[in-house]
Amino acid sequence: MKFKVQAEMTYTANTAGTLILNINALNNATQSVVAEELRVTPEMDEEELKDIAGENRLIRMQISEPCNIDISYHATVDNGWRLVDMSGIKETPVHQLPPEVLTYLHPSRYCQSDKLFRLAHNMFGDIDNPFVTVINMVEWIYTNIQYLSGSTNSETSAFDTVTEQAGVCRDFAHLGIALCRALTIPARYFTGYAYKLHPADFHACFEAYIGGSWILFDATKLVPLNGMVKLATGRDAADAALANIFGDIIFNTMLVNCTLADDAFKPFYYTSGSLQGISYS
Repeated sequence: MKFKVQAEMTYTANTAGTLILNINALNNATQSVVAEELRVTPEMDEEELKDIAGENRLIRMQISEPCNIDISYHATVDNGWRLVDMSGIKETPVHQLPPEVLTYLHPSRYCQSDKLFRLAHNMFGDIDNPFVTVINMVEWIYTNIQYLSGSTNSETSAFDTVTEQAGVCRDFAHLGIALCRALTIPARYFTGYAYKLHPADFHACFEAYIGGSWILFDATKLVPLNGMVKLATGRDAADAALANIFGDIIFNTMLVNCTLADDAFKPFYYTSGSLQGISYS
């Protein structure tokens, strides 16, 4: 399924500095960037960086003097999702997990799975199929946590979200990740462009490692699961930030959009009794 994505951002640099952006669609074995263009005004030194796992595609820009910066990114992307049969799946013992997955079992800055261990086990610990377990977690988050714009900030953690019972997409994702890890289900943060998200913005959800595949979940239920264009994954939002700023550089404005480039689109959501998971990996 092909989508057209767009990001327009403006900054004011009061001094020389460095800006690292994470707005370029990921280009890997399962998601193909058909065409793209990045324009930065004024022109400056820039380079593309990739992390070792290949799950973040960064642009580093060196700002030599004070200026106003306009950034424009346009791309056509084939998101390459697939359905995975989750019937009869059993939890994978830790000693059988791939080494690269183990880091997604540990507590992280925003996902304190150690603090939510008892809650996770009391509510979801008696379900045999890990996919069904996560589906139940997502339903609980959706039912019990109010989606409330402006209710949280960059310091809000999964533990805070349980306490306040309100949050935005990144908080819903962090809570899902923390509950999964508390049950020894590896989970990671997923951010990207989202089709049919209103108002249009970057969107956060999470992936759980089940049956040898990274399966996508979105506790907000704001967008169809097959309407995502992946930007990055990480332990939590700190690993997949859209921008990292070094120097006296002020963010001003942002416009984000994701539209359909194909003729037809059939939205996919998990429903009660779902036993097919969607994967972007």
